[in-house]
Amino acid sequence: MATVKETTFETLQVKRDKYQLIINGVRQESESGETYTVYNPATGEAAAEVAKASKKDAELAVQAARQAFDQGKWRKFPVNKRSRTLNKIAAIMRARFNELVELEILDTGKSLSAAQGQVMQAIEDFEFYAGALVSHRGAVNSVPGSFQNITEKEPVGVCAQIIPWNYPLMMAAWKIAPAIAAGCSVIVKPASLTPLTAIVLGEICIEAGVPEGVVNIIPGSGSEVGNYLVEHEKVDKVAFTGSTPIGKDIMSRASQTLKRVTLELGGKSPSIIFEDADIDAAVDGSLFGIFYNTGQSCEARSRLYVHEDIYEEFMEKFVAKTKRLQLGNPADKNTHIGAVISREQLQVIDSYVQSAKEDGARVLTGGKRASVEGFENGHWYEPTILAEVNHGMKAVREEIFGPVAVVMKFKDEKEAVQLANNSDYGLGSAVWTKDYARATRVSKLIQAGIVMVNCPFSAFPGTPFGGYKQSGFGRELCIETLDLYTETKSIVSYYGSRPLNPFNL
Repeated sequence: MATVKETTFETLQVKRDKYQLIINGVRQESESGETYTVYNPATGEAAAEVAKASKKDAELAVQAARQAFDQGKWRKFPVNKRSRTLNKIAAIMRARFNELVELEILDTGKSLSAAQGQVMQAIEDFEFYAGALVSHRGAVNSVPGSFQNITEKEPVGVCAQIIPWNYPLMMAAWKIAPAIAAGCSVIVKPASLTPLTAIVLGEICIEAGVPEGVVNIIPGSGSEVGNYLVEHEKVDKVAFTGSTPIGKDIMSRASQTLKRVTLELGGKSPSIIFEDADIDAAVDGSLFGIFYNTGQSCEARSRLYVHEDIYEEFMEKFVAKTKRLQLGNPADKNTHIGAVISREQLQVIDSYVQSAKEDGARVLTGGKRASVEGFENGHWYEPTILAEVNHGMKAVREEIFGPVAVVMKFKDEKEAVQLANNSDYGLGSAVWTKDYARATRVSKLIQAGIVMVNCPFSAFPGTPFGGYKQSGFGRELCIETLDLYTETKSIVSYYGSRPLNPFNL
């Protein structure tokens, strides 16, 4: 069995037929020898074989992470050395940029432009935290009465990180980068459908100089491996991105050992287009907001509220441009919409559309599975717009996680805010208006962790990402994320000239 360090990253192809677990710096098969097949969503064809972790493998990963942390293999590195290592991870990723993009497309079926943007942000995440960790430190404060308080930041310990299938590399970077920047050890469980780039990222971390045991990657069943990690008494923190129901279950399980928990969950994000908006900009931004990444985004702006005075003009342009979106070869630069992740998800999306139609919604475009020439066995769904909807419909209330937008009219600012906040979720939101005062008012009233004003983009390194209500809690992608991976310790010392005698004895 060869260790990752014995096989340098330069001699290891990113794209290959077989991917193994990474435990304690070693690339290895699962204890059971079991594997499973990962399929390319765009073609339906087998992409690779992957070692399938079991509870035994999870236990080995926990032991490796615990030992690495307790022995201080990484957390005792000087801050500048950890920073250099994170920058080296980013440098290796930059050198393999095109290969990582190709692998991400193979793994997910997403479009070239989406994969390129997400791989680039994964790189920038490591660069961001390489700088952020240098300034993330404690403080020395004087306390009245000849006392001094030293506040220190210490890594929280061993972290289980559970990654979703919609952004497999980027989400892995969002979690691994701040955790190891803070000095923690991690066990990453990628989504079973899309484990390839997360495994490669683990190999890159070790190649860059992260000690063995600090980054472990174990693809496997969420109900088996994920739950085992969440409940394990030697795991100190869980970070999860995924659905709200699973997030609730994780929170319940983690409570038995009082683990720290960060949850980035579902969304049903609104986009409000006021009568004074730049309509063309709002159309283009709304198009991106829902159809980017095939609508498989937690903060996809899938609920559009359009002022009644501009509704007809906006919808005419919005429908026309939606019909121009290109489905096709994900590796083609002209493709806008990639494949849906799986046949099961395709059925989920279609069931929501059919339910809305039965409840009286009108399909303005799309509304059915798509057939793409040359990719007939893949999983494709037409970009879909549903009008004449209401908040009693499942398609309006629940997260569809696909290329489906629902559109309603509103008459004034008060109603727009009420409609936007009429949701169990509170992740993303967008406001389109030329009135700065209105944009400020509405942004403050919307119950969401992210408000995009005249802008379709929600995630930049350094910008806190997370939600209100049942969209979870905790913020990722920012300096504050380091606080989620650290403990704060106060050390109070006395420097007075007279000994302390509190009882006057």
